[in-house]
Amino acid sequence: MQDIQKVVRTTPTTLARPVGSYSHITIVPKNANIYTFSGQIGTDKEGIIPTDFNAQVDNTFGNITALLSSQGLSEEDVIKVNIWTTKEIDWEYFDQVWKEFFISGNPSMTIAYISALGLPEIDLEIEIWAAKS
Repeated sequence: MQDIQKVVRTTPTTLARPVGSYSHITIVPKNANIYTFSGQIGTDKEGIIPTDFNAQVDNTFGNITALLSSQGLSEEDVIKVNIWTTKEIDWEYFDQVWKEFFISGNPSMTIAYISALGLPEIDLEIEIWAAKS
């Protein structure tokens, strides 16, 4: 195995291309610090959850940006994204926000449609993992 110095995202040629904007494999450098974050929801700075799904998407990515920044991290340090949603995702909108956020490449990702989250007004929750040497 190669000696890597930063997070590497890749998809082996022995598999089909991902069906979305993600990598099949994310490699974490040796001796990197691993960060796990609680799932983020679409609250604004006052703790209000908008009823509009895409507004929740925007707020959730804003909250993730604030979390990463609080630890001196950026989107390129994200190694895994787990997405849970109770509503159908507007993929055209979501992919636009995703691509604006993950400018350095796509991390590994899992998405699940579920029946409920922690509160009835929460339609989306995104959990991230990050690593930095």
